[in-house]
Amino acid sequence: MKSSYSGNNSGNCIEIAPAFPGAVPVRDSKDPFGPVLAFDRAAWAAFVGAVRDGGLAE
Repeated sequence: MKSSYSGNNSGNCIEIAPAFPGAVPVRDSKDPFGPVLAFDRAAWAAFVGAVRDGGLAE
C-alpha cells in the first residue's frame, strides 16, 4: 500500500504491507527490490500517531 500523499510523480514515497503477519514491512516505493524495514505493530502505530499529531514536525 502506497501513501495517498505520494501521487504519481515518483517522489519520496514509502509502501507498507499492512496484512503481513506480526509486523509492518516498509520500503521505498521507487526500489521495490531494495531493503525493507520491519516494525512491530505497536511501534508503527506510535510512529503514525506521532506524525498525525505533529510530534515529528521540523
